[in-house]
Amino acid sequence: MIVTIVEIYVKKEHINEFITAILDNRQNSVKEQGNLRFDVLQSLDDPSRFTLYEAYENKEAVKAHKNTPHYLKWRENVEEFMLSPRKGIPHKVIAPSDKSLW
Repeated sequence: MIVTIVEIYVKKEHINEFITAILDNRQNSVKEQGNLRFDVLQSLDDPSRFTLYEAYENKEAVKAHKNTPHYLKWRENVEEFMLSPRKGIPHKVIAPSDKSLW
């Protein structure tokens, strides 16, 4: 399993638009084969800071996600909303290792 934690800073004037766009992307992403989780988090201290927690079964599922129409649309639409390029860091899952616990 692979988890990618993505950090995104959004321009304050685009926060609501970003939320709408990411929720649409999430709604479609959780339907993908190989998707285990797709959480969207907003910082309590800085409402312009978002964290995505994306869990996929394997590298192939991650690659497939990045080629879906909904992801490509999201990426293009939110580019102008961001203060800086998003930063995604992939992680290997240690626990829980049992897929049924996701």
